[in-house]
Amino acid sequence: MSKALSVDLRERVVAAVSGGMSRRAAAERFGVSAASAVRWCQSLRRGGTVAPKALGGDRRSGRVERHAALILGFVERKSDITLAEIQAELAQHGHSFGLSTLCRFFQRHRYTRKKRQRMPPSRTVLTS
Repeated sequence: MSKALSVDLRERVVAAVSGGMSRRAAAERFGVSAASAVRWCQSLRRGGTVAPKALGGDRRSGRVERHAALILGFVERKSDITLAEIQAELAQHGHSFGLSTLCRFFQRHRYTRKKRQRMPPSRTVLTS
């Protein structure tokens, strides 16, 4: 995964642009892309900082999280509902999510379901 360039470099590029150099010339001088120089200048103008934003992380779970009450409502109504049944119920409401998306949803919410009772220990196995 890529790594953000240092704040020091960003500040030097922006300072060069503020000093009268064009964005492209400043980018070439410091060995960065012209697009980066433009974005850093815009970032300083809009937000007052050239610090990089966070990299990585989950950007897509918000879509399924918007329907958390609906999904958890299905589980409350029918405690032994399967992921496929939840997927079908969501489809009836006009929402489409994969089984793995639903599985990750329940993992995030620390919601585990065990469908079978734990088996009693075997009587034939000797324990020491």
